Amino acid sequence: MKSKKNLLEQLKELPYFSKSTVHQLGGQLGLKNSTIDTYISRFLKHKEIFRLKRGLYVSADFFAENKNSVSYSFYLANVLRTPSYVSSWAALQYYNLTTEAIRSITSVTPKVTRSYETKVGTFSYQSIKKELFSDYSLVEAKFDFFIASSSKALFDLLYFRTYQFRGIKFGEVKKIIEELRIDIDEMSKEEQKRFYEKVKEHLHE
Repeated sequence: MKSKKNLLEQLKELPYFSKSTVHQLGGQLGLKNSTIDTYISRFLKHKEIFRLKRGLYVSADFFAENKNSVSYSFYLANVLRTPSYVSSWAALQYYNLTTEAIRSITSVTPKVTRSYETKVGTFSYQSIKKELFSDYSLVEAKFDFFIASSSKALFDLLYFRTYQFRGIKFGEVKKIIEELRIDIDEMSKEEQKRFYEKVKEHLHE
């Protein structure tokens, strides 16, 4: 039982971990794989660790310590589906362009669309063409994460909301933004320009 406690203590230090990491750490403690698998099941049952997706976990203690950290939530969003970057509502809130309550973190990925309902939050991923998987950068924080620029976050939101701008005229874009209660005037003039230029490229007028 001492080795079980030691294993859990090591896992509590990690921002997330895979099943293979647990096996590696358990092996260093002299545990058999079958014993480690039993421990994983018990950790889950007693809510000492949470499953993010199959084979990927976070300890309850580490999550409790960092659950109010935006950088941690965005970092996990990047980890759950790679490659991806945080975008749409979550990114717009990060840039203080909206006051809407965000119930899930939406990211963009060149992979297929998918959502994960977990004990640490809801993460959704929208699939985008590879040539539009762009205009994002790494933010260095307590937990580093990839996030869209403010102009790309707004573009992504409208791109998916309007089904790739089908039937939308350029003059209607500003009205859509106002209806969504997004304060585009808080965005820098350069970013606004980049947003409108990208929208023009993809309108079907």
